[in-house]
Amino acid sequence: MQISTNQFKTGMAVELDGTLFFIVDFQHVKPGKGGAFVRTKLKNVRTGAVLDKTFRAGEKFEVAHLEHKKMQYLYEEESGACFMDNETYEQLTLTKERLGDVMKYVKENMDVDMLIYQGGPIGIEPPMHVELEVTKTDPGVKGDTASGGAKPATLETGAVIQVPLFVNIGDRIKIDTRTDTYITRV
Repeated sequence: MQISTNQFKTGMAVELDGTLFFIVDFQHVKPGKGGAFVRTKLKNVRTGAVLDKTFRAGEKFEVAHLEHKKMQYLYEEESGACFMDNETYEQLTLTKERLGDVMKYVKENMDVDMLIYQGGPIGIEPPMHVELEVTKTDPGVKGDTASGGAKPATLETGAVIQVPLFVNIGDRIKIDTRTDTYITRV
């Protein structure tokens, strides 16, 4: 299936010259003189390298066909993270380089989507929203309100995000993993 540059979305997988890339960021540019173009940041799935590339507006690309398979995160080991297929109970390990920083919202026994390309695993997608406990943050002060500002908080997985001033150590909060943002206390 082919798509045009005006159908780009962040996180979409595209094939260029036989190599799989994820669209990290893109920007449509329409200069006053000359034709419109799209400036992109593409991440090479195999090497992890980020490439800046510019395309003419309307240029066509092949969308990469990725399979999604539900798997459970079991544990971390020296070589990477171990996952188990929820149907066959087969286990596989993905290296830390292959996973990148996506593991910052994944804890043991959590279900994730394993991304499979041409029969081999290339990475994971964590759930869109996760609930995690705050393990470290500055204490809240009486009078702090929901609209009063933000402070950094460390979560049980080690991730650090900005939270409202009223959030305290021990609170469970809901996070949007796509944007790294606080949603609510639970």
